[in-house]
Amino acid sequence: MGQGHTPWPISALAVVALLMIVAPLVALLLRVNWAEFPSVLMSSAVLAALGLSFGTALIATLVCVVVGVPLGMAIARARSRVANVSRALVLVPLLMPPLVGGLALFSLFGRNGLLGSWLSTLGITLPFTTPAVVIAQVFVALPFLVISVEQAVRALDPRLEPVARTLGTSRNGVLWRVTLPLIRPAIAAGATMSFSRSLAEFGATALFAGNVEGVTRTMPLAIYSVFNGAVGGPEQAYALAVILVASAVAVLIAVRGWRVNGL
Repeated sequence: MGQGHTPWPISALAVVALLMIVAPLVALLLRVNWAEFPSVLMSSAVLAALGLSFGTALIATLVCVVVGVPLGMAIARARSRVANVSRALVLVPLLMPPLVGGLALFSLFGRNGLLGSWLSTLGITLPFTTPAVVIAQVFVALPFLVISVEQAVRALDPRLEPVARTLGTSRNGVLWRVTLPLIRPAIAAGATMSFSRSLAEFGATALFAGNVEGVTRTMPLAIYSVFNGAVGGPEQAYALAVILVASAVAVLIAVRGWRVNGL
């Protein structure tokens, strides 16, 4: 099927939309002091924040895959009313402001929270720790994985699994040999979006995990601290922002290449 002609109003609006994305990025690049960029990139504070961001985002993504794939499959196969309610609950973290998400996590895991008070009796404190960063990232990133898996499972041919069962494959065998291989591209896409969202998380992390250098200060928090003059200044903030964007884009390109070649 050949490509049709796009009416000029659609093309014009498409160009405007693209400029709304590209123009701020170009402006950001123009504000960077490229002569000082290498020294900013190699500073210990930046490397610590970058390492913490990627490390926690990777762990959060793995958690999202482990718990999100079963949840997405369960929602896809649930009755309509149950599926609708479950899907609405999953989407709540995407709809609420990140700071509200941080408050919700604090209400659960804080020293006087529902679980936090019990954990404190065991000597476990989660707020303002590195695990708190991972928890905040999972909270905001999990919906991307769940929705991606649910849509993929719903799109499967409903005859495939019964046919596999009639051929003697066990229920677990159908899951591992039929269902999961078919939805693997959706899992990879959802995991990529979850990783990107975790890498960019700011609000919930700031409120629930704090902004402690080397412990909870991820790159978004480092950019915020530098821009507000706590350390460095606005010029360094532009450089940090470029580093974060470039790192995220590099990961997306690498994952896309892996998906094309491996999937």
